Amino acid sequence: MGNYDDIIDLPHHVSSTRPQMPRYKRAAQFAPFAALKGYEEKIAEVQRLTEPKREPDEDRINKINTTLRFLNDHASEQPETTVVYFIPDEKKSGGCYTEVKGSFLRIDEYKKQVILVSGKQIPIDDIYDISVEGAEF
Repeated sequence: MGNYDDIIDLPHHVSSTRPQMPRYKRAAQFAPFAALKGYEEKIAEVQRLTEPKREPDEDRINKINTTLRFLNDHASEQPETTVVYFIPDEKKSGGCYTEVKGSFLRIDEYKKQVILVSGKQIPIDDIYDISVEGAEF
């Protein structure tokens, strides 16, 4: 004789005074929940990779300066320019490098920025590489 043989064939009890709980509420009791709010986001942030800012060597700095002088002298022609620059991460040390292409508009010497026709503003101190279409330095 098993442990539950005396009750196994009894009908399921249904209360006459209390309504049955709907299935969706019953299922919610067993649904997973986050015991620590924001934990998953913190883990994802820690796993996100950044890279350190690379300092350009003297040759690269000379090339950047020469290209910027060329762009400043030919600003009225709005030459097509490609800039690789560093974007610092807002939440942790390091950042990432990105490349942007566009028509050169001007250099804002007060803010030390290269400004493209699209309105994109690139800090000169963060430029790692810059080139002008059709020009070789």
